[in-house]
Amino acid sequence: MIGHIHSVESMGLVDGPGVRAVVFLQGCPLRCLYCHNPDTWTGGGTEVTAEDLTARLLRFRPYFSRGGGVTFSGGEPLLQPEFLAEMLERLHAAGVHTCLDTAGAGLGDYGAILRHTDLILYDVKHFRREDYRQITGQDMDRTLAFVEAVRAAGVPMWVRHVVVPGLTDDEPHLTALGDYISTLPNVEKVELLPYHTMGVHKYETLGLPYPLAGVSPMDKAKLESWERRLNEHCYRKTDK
Repeated sequence: MIGHIHSVESMGLVDGPGVRAVVFLQGCPLRCLYCHNPDTWTGGGTEVTAEDLTARLLRFRPYFSRGGGVTFSGGEPLLQPEFLAEMLERLHAAGVHTCLDTAGAGLGDYGAILRHTDLILYDVKHFRREDYRQITGQDMDRTLAFVEAVRAAGVPMWVRHVVVPGLTDDEPHLTALGDYISTLPNVEKVELLPYHTMGVHKYETLGLPYPLAGVSPMDKAKLESWERRLNEHCYRKTDK
């Protein structure tokens, strides 16, 4: 089985629990206003077989401390379902914790993928259809179908949401976000990700206009109280 990857990070610290290897797969159907990886949107990337990539990842196993393992990100990893499913199965067979960082914008039929996924980092772009389309350029149907597949499979989920000044940072939005998160299955944790501009140079290199030109980065400290409140909301739901 051959896949197309953008890159591999050997010691990721923010893509799931512990120290992890992170595989960035090529391809994404979304065009998020704040995307910092536009170089993963289209096809191409580096061809690799599942066997070779597994061997490469297992060489990093000594660093998988504190519950670490391998995270598949992108782009949108669900766009390469057969390759992703085989990689997850191979890593599970080797006793490696697996994580999927996704916006849920896949092709459906997620059984083989979720069967060997230990944790999902679910990127909530927005919870209203019109705003989701404004941010991503796509409809919500794909991601809603993925959520239902996760519900049926019972895979634990960490919810992530990018907070952009003037777009997703006001109190009504974050309050409604908490209400939406309470409808999602198996949520163990909520992470608010501050908008940053570290990917702007990629747009310049690719000759693309940057959609949020002039928007300042989000101050992480300003999100701490909201993140705490959303997590408390999540815990109250779990305890019921």
